[in-house]
Amino acid sequence: MDSIRIVGAREHNLKDVSLTIPKNQITVFTGVSGSGKSSIVFDTIAVEAQRQLNSTYSWFIRNQMPKYERPHVDVIENLTTPVIVDQKPIGGNARSTVGTITDIYGMIRALFAREGGRHVSAYSFNAPQGMCTTCDGLGRTVRADVSLMLDLSKSLDEGAILLPGYKVGGTEWQMYGKHPALDPSLRLSDYSQEQMETLLHGSGVKIELTMKNGTFSVEYEGLVDRFTRRGVTRDLSAHSEKTREQVQRFLTEGICPDCGGDRLNPEALATKIDGRSIADWTRMQVTDLIEVLGPVEGAAAAGAREALQRVADIGLGYLSLDRATTSLSGGEGQRLKMVRHLSSALTGLTYIFDEPSVGLHPRDVGRLNNLLKALRDKGNTVLVVEHDPDVIAIADHIVDVGPRAGVHGGSIVYTGSLDGLRSADTLTGRGLRRSTEVKQAVRQATGWLPLSDASLHNLKKVSVDLPTGVLTAITGVAGSGKSSLISGEFMTAYPSSIFVDQSAIAASSRSTPATFLDLMDPIRKLFAKANGVAPGLFSFNSTGACEECQGRGVIITEVAYMDPVTTHCESCEGRRFKESVLAHTLRGKSIADVLELPADEAVSFFTEPALLSKLRSLIDVGLDYLTLGQPLSSLSGGERQRLKLALQLHRTGSVYVLDEPTTGLHMSDVDTLLALLDRLVDAGNTVIVIEHNLDVIQHADWIVDLGPEGGKNGGEIVFTGTPAELLASTGSLTGEHLRTYRA
Repeated sequence: MDSIRIVGAREHNLKDVSLTIPKNQITVFTGVSGSGKSSIVFDTIAVEAQRQLNSTYSWFIRNQMPKYERPHVDVIENLTTPVIVDQKPIGGNARSTVGTITDIYGMIRALFAREGGRHVSAYSFNAPQGMCTTCDGLGRTVRADVSLMLDLSKSLDEGAILLPGYKVGGTEWQMYGKHPALDPSLRLSDYSQEQMETLLHGSGVKIELTMKNGTFSVEYEGLVDRFTRRGVTRDLSAHSEKTREQVQRFLTEGICPDCGGDRLNPEALATKIDGRSIADWTRMQVTDLIEVLGPVEGAAAAGAREALQRVADIGLGYLSLDRATTSLSGGEGQRLKMVRHLSSALTGLTYIFDEPSVGLHPRDVGRLNNLLKALRDKGNTVLVVEHDPDVIAIADHIVDVGPRAGVHGGSIVYTGSLDGLRSADTLTGRGLRRSTEVKQAVRQATGWLPLSDASLHNLKKVSVDLPTGVLTAITGVAGSGKSSLISGEFMTAYPSSIFVDQSAIAASSRSTPATFLDLMDPIRKLFAKANGVAPGLFSFNSTGACEECQGRGVIITEVAYMDPVTTHCESCEGRRFKESVLAHTLRGKSIADVLELPADEAVSFFTEPALLSKLRSLIDVGLDYLTLGQPLSSLSGGERQRLKLALQLHRTGSVYVLDEPTTGLHMSDVDTLLALLDRLVDAGNTVIVIEHNLDVIQHADWIVDLGPEGGKNGGEIVFTGTPAELLASTGSLTGEHLRTYRA
């Protein structure tokens, strides 16, 4: 019972894996991206633990919860209650902030309620007693913009109403074109003030509308009032993406004019502690708020100080409590989730982390390690999927998965201690043993891209010139202003730059590398031409799909009050297509055979230049093992980002901006990435990377280091120059860690 036991795990690419994981220790899972680490930790252990936990609830409750299918594993024993801390964005709606997600705002409200002698809900922007009535506690207002809705140079007859669905003569248009006080032939710019008021906000008149099946009378409603009632809610996230796009074209959003963005009503803002309102407190960055709370007495203040200190200890002291959770990066969100769990009194849990070092400067990894050890020392089992050598170093037990990725991975290549891994003949072992050096011979800039007086977020009127024709690394601790400078200011100044960020790929359950790279249409046409049939026949989303599984390859059975069950489609044997379609071949292979080809084999099969260039781009970004038909939903975060990069590789003479491209990459994968970046630069491109990885930093030609710290203590350029010059620089945290890196 002192270990988790797994026998015969076969999820995704796992090859009948059997494993014993010690409890109440930190176990780190290592291996190249796509080797099967997440398949073991998340898709097998986490899913089964969650499924068994849910089975303890009543059927009524289970029917309201997410349903988990039993993973493909023969035996899995001795699981404990899981706490899954992944990199999925915290999300939330427009009311969700750092303060609410950490519950610290509730403690702050209790302090102000005591000071003001009022109920705690009077200080909540989510409660009617405390919220600003103008913006309903959102701090921002969204209003219909008449200048975007109307073309004043035209009459109603000429199509002055620009809103979709208001075609001249149409039902919606008749509401206004038939109003007795409005002349449809008169230009709107010639309307009197009274006529314009009637058009926009009028009421109290019946209008006869003519439709195909007759006429009927409706109550008149001004154009702005009607549009607002139908489409404008203060939280637009409630709409579908399509509706949101249509509505937003005619809206102006801004800070609430009444509360100034504070979200609260005047009564709540009137209560002050040491001259500061509750809104003043939430605007401060966490480290400053800790100081303000110092002299405040009482249990509520002590609890708030302790909770805020945990946020600071994990390297998020630059955040403020009013920061919207939707604006947080995946790494920031994951660390905030960790903070919440650290305050829990529960023990005997299994904490599961997905690369918690993502987005962390080397300085902050030590803080992260302290938190992981604190969770273990409270009597919990800690499972960590990780690539960072500093996190691997604190492991009590290590599981190395490999030997490589995709079909070449899925096996356990090492289990044991760190010392044993360092001497093991695996990619991870070799990576830990190698020594590296700072680049000495750097490329010379071919020109410069200037930025002047950059002041987005915490940037302090920064001016800097970024070189062209070289590899530039933008460095600094989390919150120092790297993303504000590059993702914000630079991309605004140079919008033609190719930006590859960490946002999720917008894809359906049927999306594959072939569909993402636009390979499917030309492949279908090749099959159609070779066989004299329609291209649609070779789509598992169209006429060629297996009728039994509708082109999914599996049959998902969902019954109320039961977990879903996925079974292999026997009709097509999981190949998605009708048998008659598979009879058609191209160069001896069916369409299903082609989709099962990994990229490195597909380049030998196809001879068409347009297809070959895209397939080679997959190999260039280290995804040679991906099959053309693999579901995108099964890819890791690092694989998805490299897939996005592959889509852009055909361009030359361009500026590439990459946001932490080493996310999810093993040490050996970083070498592949660096080789790719070198090829891009040598082909005449400019490459700018926002990075924490010291291998990338020391390989750059030029470095721009921001800091010295995060938040209000950041936003400055502390160094520009070559990696060798950074080694000798003082006052840079990045330089300090580079000096001790693999020394």
